[in-house]
Amino acid sequence: MSQLIKVSVDAMGGDHGLKTTVPAAVKALKKHKMLHITLVGDKPTIEQTLVTFSGKYDKARLDTVHATQVVEMCDLPSLALRNKKDSSMRVAINLVKDGVVSACVSAGNTGALMATSKFVLKTLPEIDRPAIVSAMPAMDPDTGEMRSVLMLDLGANVGCSSEQLFQFGVMGSVLATCLTGNPRPKVALLNIGEEEMKGLDSIKQASKMFHACDDINYHGYVEGSDINKGTVDVIVCDGFVGNISLKSCEGIASFIGRVMKASFKEGIFSRLAMLFAAPVLLKVKNKLDVRRYNGASLLGLRGIVIKSHGGVDAEAFITAIEVAMHEVEKDIPNKIQLQVEKLMQHPEV
Repeated sequence: MSQLIKVSVDAMGGDHGLKTTVPAAVKALKKHKMLHITLVGDKPTIEQTLVTFSGKYDKARLDTVHATQVVEMCDLPSLALRNKKDSSMRVAINLVKDGVVSACVSAGNTGALMATSKFVLKTLPEIDRPAIVSAMPAMDPDTGEMRSVLMLDLGANVGCSSEQLFQFGVMGSVLATCLTGNPRPKVALLNIGEEEMKGLDSIKQASKMFHACDDINYHGYVEGSDINKGTVDVIVCDGFVGNISLKSCEGIASFIGRVMKASFKEGIFSRLAMLFAAPVLLKVKNKLDVRRYNGASLLGLRGIVIKSHGGVDAEAFITAIEVAMHEVEKDIPNKIQLQVEKLMQHPEV
């Protein structure tokens, strides 16, 4: 792109606020010469924090917008929406609506971010609810190389109808095509088994809808153990199942890491083995580093909003900014709308 990619950042959001967002913004600007960032929050505090990085970024590509309120991680979404209209989160999203920036990134309260984004930006035509989608680490079954699998919804919608699951599949398929260039990404429904007779009625009906849609490369059902196998490109589920699956994967990865660390401390021979295994372990750690997968898109909105994990460091927050940039470059909302208009005519089942 020849023009600057303009992104607003909720500078006050997340567990660490300015300690993460400001360093991330400065490093991102240095890394990406076509990026412009607007930091939203308490302007005097932001500018005071930026003094530390004087001379380390292009001041012409960074500005600040003042906001008097902050959405806390414990705030109820409804109260944040109603009572904090001048929060850094709300103002950052308003900048997207007003066309000042092309995308917003926040590490703040997920529920409040979703509620505010939906209220301010609205959903695309024919889309009932936005969905949270993120990349999950997987291994290509043919090459053995690491790859990503898109999974949605990861927590925005606790219960979903068959129509909404179908909408998620359409949006996920479009996003996968834009990100990978694959014109026919494989889409699957997460279920308790691969057999057609298994699962809730909503999942069964959604499966029939996918089967009836030739424009979607429908794979069928996959189980929880298939998430990281890399056999499909998009995995569809409701937000309740998706969030539990996501947190389970994160927990298992952390658990395995702790077990391995403890095991290598069990005596001198284990410590010696660790020295020989260190290069391989470091490679595995880098491939599974959660910072590489930070940045979940709120898919289905009339604008781009990216949710970062709340407790990440600056490097991981940069990844979320890069997700926003990529979606701007690929014009994701408009491409989803075009595909949705083509497919969302409720195929006969």
